[in-house]
Amino acid sequence: MRRRGGDDDNDRPAWLVRLHHAPDRIPESADRPPGVLFDGENQPIRDRAGWERRREVLRRAWLEVLGELETPRDVLAVEVLEEDRPDDGAIVRRLVRYEAEPGLPVEAYLLRPAELGKMPRPGAVVFHSTVDYTIRQPAGLEGPEDKWIGLDLARRGYITFCPNNFLWQYGGPGRLEAAVEWLKKRHPGVTGMAKMLYDARRAVDVLAAQPGVDKSRLAAIGHSLGAKEVLYLAAFDERIRASVSSEGGIGISYSNWDAPWYLGEQAARPGFGLDHAQVLALAAPRAFLLIGGGDADGARSWPYIESARPAWTLLGASDALGFLDHGRGHAYPEEARSVAERWLEWFLDRPRG
Repeated sequence: MRRRGGDDDNDRPAWLVRLHHAPDRIPESADRPPGVLFDGENQPIRDRAGWERRREVLRRAWLEVLGELETPRDVLAVEVLEEDRPDDGAIVRRLVRYEAEPGLPVEAYLLRPAELGKMPRPGAVVFHSTVDYTIRQPAGLEGPEDKWIGLDLARRGYITFCPNNFLWQYGGPGRLEAAVEWLKKRHPGVTGMAKMLYDARRAVDVLAAQPGVDKSRLAAIGHSLGAKEVLYLAAFDERIRASVSSEGGIGISYSNWDAPWYLGEQAARPGFGLDHAQVLALAAPRAFLLIGGGDADGARSWPYIESARPAWTLLGASDALGFLDHGRGHAYPEEARSVAERWLEWFLDRPRG
């Protein structure tokens, strides 16, 4: 692949340029989060050192909201339960089991090209949406083909890892609150989103340890529920170089973030004081693409991009924050998939700057 240069390159493709344009109209009902380049005294931040200090303040504030689960860094044992070879044997798809927490098994699908070759491959953690067939969706075993994201990326040469969400692991169809009660007993004071973040980081651990994975080219992608997980993983795990979050609802008021399995009722309290522009900015300068269709995300999501972009600009990576509104509602249509794949390949192939 050809190596790309910095933000001032003249060879930026048209599809990338379009991802930095504001929508024609922002709804009056849109949230207007404040810009992120201001300190606690509302003084402007003008340099990298000032942003790093502010970034740490925001990071700690959000971890306090979430409730923190300390993530170990041991190598996880992975047990293969099943294997098949779709696409006439071109793809190896394995159902695996591992322990994200000691004594707590999690199932996932691991997909890779059958022929890896000598060059290491990019890796992607792929999160399923709110469906009762969970990991079978991104693995290409059930549901509409436009959500077979893990299989699609494996066809493009990635090694992909599709982990189960704890809501189904310890709750199940129609019993998501049972999983929340289980979590409260095991980890008092920890939100569902904190558990999802913990599990997502453990999924990255498993993916990064796979033979043939290029640890310097790791991505995260998800739709709806999975998009929410991508937002937090991108913010809190610097191993993720490029992300795509589709229709998760970037604004806390845009989706059910106050549900007990996400942030809980605290997110709906008057004076909550934090917003997701701050979480988004924690991902800078790594690449993040927000996709909306006019349902959970869309034109009204643009102010979050506008609020967080100064962090990317300050760090010399303004191209690495993108936005697409495909206008097709709560869907992941062909246009979104095509742009997402281009986005990941473009930024995973760029040299670190």
